[in-house]
Amino acid sequence: MKVTRRDFLAISGLIGCSLPLSGCSNLNGLIADRMGGGIPEKLPVTNDPQIDPVFHLLSRAGFGPRPGDIERVRQQGTKAWIEEQLEPEKIDDRLCDLRARRFESIELDPGMCYEFKREVLRKDLSRYHLLRSVYSKRQLLESMVEFFSDHFNIYIEKGDCIYLKATDDRAVIRKNALGCFRDLVLASALSPAMLVYLDGKENKKEGPGGIPNENYARELLELHTLGVDGGYTQKDVYEAARCLTGWRLHSGKGRGTAYFDKSLHDDGEKVVLGAKIPRGGGAKDVELLVDIACRHPSTARHIAGKLVSHLVSQEAPPALTKRVAARYVESSGKIKPMLREILLSQEFRSSAGLKMKRPFHYVVSCLRATGADTMAGDQLLEYLTRMGHGPFQYPTPDGYPAEANPWLGTLLWRWNFAFALCSNSSGAAKISLSRLWSAVGLNDASARSNAAEILFSYFVGRRPQNSELAAIQEFADQRNLEDEMARAELTGLILSSPAFQKV
Repeated sequence: MKVTRRDFLAISGLIGCSLPLSGCSNLNGLIADRMGGGIPEKLPVTNDPQIDPVFHLLSRAGFGPRPGDIERVRQQGTKAWIEEQLEPEKIDDRLCDLRARRFESIELDPGMCYEFKREVLRKDLSRYHLLRSVYSKRQLLESMVEFFSDHFNIYIEKGDCIYLKATDDRAVIRKNALGCFRDLVLASALSPAMLVYLDGKENKKEGPGGIPNENYARELLELHTLGVDGGYTQKDVYEAARCLTGWRLHSGKGRGTAYFDKSLHDDGEKVVLGAKIPRGGGAKDVELLVDIACRHPSTARHIAGKLVSHLVSQEAPPALTKRVAARYVESSGKIKPMLREILLSQEFRSSAGLKMKRPFHYVVSCLRATGADTMAGDQLLEYLTRMGHGPFQYPTPDGYPAEANPWLGTLLWRWNFAFALCSNSSGAAKISLSRLWSAVGLNDASARSNAAEILFSYFVGRRPQNSELAAIQEFADQRNLEDEMARAELTGLILSSPAFQKV
């Protein structure tokens, strides 16, 4: 991040002005306001019965619009926004960096992370992940980071994974989330965190009749590449495990980094998925294995299907999946062409409002829609834990469920979160409800008679249906909307409504 002299003076001035406010918790919010990251004075509200296409794009390709985002994207054009998002390194993300860089352990080498307590590392990882999702302008990248963090899931409570996951997040997932799928798979295969989580560091050459540790080899084929119905056999798992023997982790100097021990590697000939890997390959065997798996037609179909399911609908449309798989094949596994095919498709445009938000997406979208100021403290993490969606806390290799049914039991906690957020009683974040109401045109008593409809349209991206309006209007009519708590209750009701919980 390059900070100009003007930026430095602006930030310094805000810091200086805030010093009398001892312990001020919203300094980042003040800086965001000064640098154009706050709530605009006016926010247009749609009157269309269909979800606004820009609203839909921001809600699916990212975690939902922040105040002012829809107008900016509309001026820019959706195609231009998509292309911009596909080049995240060119997007100025200084305001997000300002919030997220406080977590020291995130940027450290694995060996240094062992100096921290597990609880500190757990909170740093979770808070960093949350803040980047809430505040980053690189929303497509953050969406893909969440997607691939589940696809290559690592449970941080197993063994030393908690000391190694920050490096995995930085050097494996974030580095490759918009790159080449083959590079992502290879980086994950040799990631110290993955070597611990799926026991790769225990995999070594066995004698005659011995069986190598197959844990990672099985998940590589079943989850990471071909898919459960991808056509591999138990023999392929065995041969893949042989390719992966000999990788270890340093315990002294360079603690937490991977190295190859040739003496523990099975250097004989292997045959995986019908392809021969010649003897004597040593450390190169893992690269050949990954190449074979990533070139397999089943991998193209599996990854295309999962991406379409993530961005379009749980039941991936076959025609779109086929086109996305074709982009995978013709680009040798590059992720950007697949995303471009999905986001510009008619199937994507016509799928608005059909998917239920997972808890993490729901919480982040609430914070973004309200222009909340948060540092993702313990209270916010507690809400996610109560909803069963704490970052990097899923124990099995398949990652958090993508479908809606497993999350239906979280609805009460979503309701609690929405009302606590809007009343500024959650301790998790602060919002300026009066400023938000004013921006959508509810700054005088005469306008507030339409508050239910206007707020619904702002938060959901479309005009409410008659039944929806009747329900929230009845609630609004029973409240004195001149009262701040009544406004908080109405806003919280809309954030906890079925319409807002869909995406």
